[in-house]
Amino acid sequence: MLYMLAVVGLLLAIHIISLMIAGWRISRRGLVTPDLSSRPPVSIVIPVCGLEQFSRETIACAHRLDWTDYELIFCVADRNDPVVAAIESARLEHPTVKSRTLVGDDRFSANPKLNNCLKGWNAAAHDWIVLADSNVLMPPDYLHHLMAAWRSDSGLVCSTPLGARPQGFWAEVECAFLNTHQARWQYAGEALGFGFAQGKSMLWRKETLDGRGGIQALAAEIAEDAAATKLVNGLGLKVHLVASPFEQPLGRRTVWDVWSRQCRWARLRRVTFPIYFAAEIFLGLLPPLLLVFCLPLSEVGLAASAVAVLAAVYLPELALANSKNWHLSPMSLAAMIARDVMMPIIWMRSWLGKTFEWRGNTMTIGPQDSRLSEAPAAQM
Repeated sequence: MLYMLAVVGLLLAIHIISLMIAGWRISRRGLVTPDLSSRPPVSIVIPVCGLEQFSRETIACAHRLDWTDYELIFCVADRNDPVVAAIESARLEHPTVKSRTLVGDDRFSANPKLNNCLKGWNAAAHDWIVLADSNVLMPPDYLHHLMAAWRSDSGLVCSTPLGARPQGFWAEVECAFLNTHQARWQYAGEALGFGFAQGKSMLWRKETLDGRGGIQALAAEIAEDAAATKLVNGLGLKVHLVASPFEQPLGRRTVWDVWSRQCRWARLRRVTFPIYFAAEIFLGLLPPLLLVFCLPLSEVGLAASAVAVLAAVYLPELALANSKNWHLSPMSLAAMIARDVMMPIIWMRSWLGKTFEWRGNTMTIGPQDSRLSEAPAAQM
């Protein structure tokens, strides 16, 4: 009994300490724009594919950055993609911003996003390059925060996606995954010296990748952010995170949207960082709660212990979100519980399957070289 109590205490302590570290490391959303001594010119490469709910808004925001000299390079595989018209509309509304769209499908890897970015990377005019997903809601001081996070030992600066504007319960669950779980652990890890790249926003010195073969070097792993992490660490440098993560507006999500996305990310983590991923089974509510139910306690003692575990898990999470001005709603607690019920199921499933869906492509994890091989697209 004492052994199980000690394990429960350890799991809860790790949970709370990680929240405390993240709370110390992350600044409140909407903080003052960092004061920079210099503002070098920057190229922002944005791969686009399809027109989504918030595409027009995120594209327009990219044209409204408070930066003296920057260029936007939108990369699209198909000239007839409807997102091209949205980009042209934003370009007409902001004629002073350097913006262009490059069309082509350079299939040097099985990663469609990376293939799409190749032409943009090669065309970039500046020494500083940001690879940014098209669903990132860039604030006007977007580049200020990325540049302010760069340190003398940085090889890469990133931002995790911060879930915002959810519509419906399952979008709330997506927020619970992105914010107080994934962002919290990523910032806690970075503070402890275990920085992991996140592909949503990545600030590079061009020479860093060009010295390793260019952006093609990011095809060394099945996910470009995993390859970026290993490349930077291999150079003796570190991955650092911005002081406050940038928002990703979610809109409406179905249970299948959340399930498939989380299964895909879990499977990629399992392949690229198996030791760290193996430990994920101990995260969340269920491990300490199940251990409590195994204790020889009276009904009253069992109920009291279960309530104590629930409070120890969720009150600090809610406090973190509130203190950082992240999304909170009356559904947030229920969404966190749903997330924690899903997590061990997703974890177990990730060890079994080898395929996942990504933007209409069925991607298969290769059995020999831990890369992605592309299978015929499934019927949607």
